[in-house]
Amino acid sequence: MQIAELDGVRLHYRVDGDPDGAPVVFANSLGTDLRLWDPVLPHLPKGLRLIRYDKRGHGLSDCPSGPYKMGALVTDVERLLDMLGVRDAIFVGLSIGGMIAQGLAAKRLDLVRAVVLSNTAAKIGTREMWDERIAQVKSQGIAAMSQGILERWFAAPFRETAEFHLWKNMLERQPAEGYAGCCAAIAGTDFISSTSGLRLPLLGIAGSEDGSTPPDLVRETCDLVPGSEMRLIRGTGHLPCVEKPEEYAEILTGFLRAQGVAA
Repeated sequence: MQIAELDGVRLHYRVDGDPDGAPVVFANSLGTDLRLWDPVLPHLPKGLRLIRYDKRGHGLSDCPSGPYKMGALVTDVERLLDMLGVRDAIFVGLSIGGMIAQGLAAKRLDLVRAVVLSNTAAKIGTREMWDERIAQVKSQGIAAMSQGILERWFAAPFRETAEFHLWKNMLERQPAEGYAGCCAAIAGTDFISSTSGLRLPLLGIAGSEDGSTPPDLVRETCDLVPGSEMRLIRGTGHLPCVEKPEEYAEILTGFLRAQGVAA
């Protein structure tokens, strides 16, 4: 376990693979920690520097009092990558991680050479929807609302597996303050204008059964950037990297090879 001291917040991070390889950075979704990517990493090509981290309020990172702003989440990973000496990374972000990816790409093109926007959008939901969820989390806790979240996360067949309960436990054990804080960050974010100004390789990934960011929403965001491409993983929900990790890794590997960073 490694902790980065970043001007008032400590982030838990992990680096796997080749320390001298091309950097690939992974940012996970609301309600998960860096283990979200465990199913995918073994299927990726060798020779890459694979960087994961827990955003503030999640996993083993600090959980400051909320609400959080998206700018703070972007600055956290910006400082982490600067500390690690990373430049020209492929940034893979899922859900709120995809919003962080968009914000970082707009702010620091020296850090990001290409992005993968998985199950995300430039704007997700409405402020009213997120305010309602924040109030519910603070009054009842995550466990009281986890059933609805998990139905959006996973297609019905996966919810009948033993593995499903690992992800249920991960969700319910995240700090409520951190979950609510990141909900506030999503509520206040509209990256449509800034993302439409990006000019870099972009791959969108969507799950056909995603109840949080449906495929059409992902496609609308991808279409903001000329030359982008999008892939649909059928029979998966909001976390296709969990339900079909080999297919997810195959899609990601194709994109990495197209960028010249994987054999």
